[in-house]
Amino acid sequence: MFRRPRAVFMASLPAGGLVTGDFRLALTGTPGTGKSTVARNLSERGYTVVSVESLAREHECLGEVDPADGARSIDLDMLHDSLASGWSSPPEHSLIIDGHLSHHLPSDAVAVLRCSPDVLEARLASRGYSAEKTQANCEWELLGGAWNERERGSAWIEFDTTNSDVASVVESLLHWISDGFKPASPGSVIDWVARMEE
Repeated sequence: MFRRPRAVFMASLPAGGLVTGDFRLALTGTPGTGKSTVARNLSERGYTVVSVESLAREHECLGEVDPADGARSIDLDMLHDSLASGWSSPPEHSLIIDGHLSHHLPSDAVAVLRCSPDVLEARLASRGYSAEKTQANCEWELLGGAWNERERGSAWIEFDTTNSDVASVVESLLHWISDGFKPASPGSVIDWVARMEE
């Protein structure tokens, strides 16, 4: 598990405009929402997939392991700066950036995977997450996760993976990509608190 250093604020580099060729797509969401599974499926379909972890390792932006949660921090400012100049022009091939911090990196579009906190809790427990780490991630999802860190400029969309199979999520994502990342922003976002009150 990787996490953002607690005292660091990082703004992503907005690409802006309509994407009409090869692109960089940040695949983000709370841990346990299905990012790596979706990324693996996209890789099997020929997309190039890279993890935030591998980018951080390649650019020497990984911190030490935090004994409190076993996560290594990533210096997102340093990683962003390392990528910014090389990523200022379109990529040679479309690139999927997998990781719950990917929306902080330069990208043309962001896909946020979401999952009901009660289902997410079971998924994280099955991974062996501590009760504290599970609770923190479920609370983050409950409050909106990556949406709270959204920067203007890139197209954003979300997909609810709670009861969806991987194939349907991937097909919906591919449809959004093939339609030029339209809509660039959903009319409304998933609100778990409101759903719980229904």
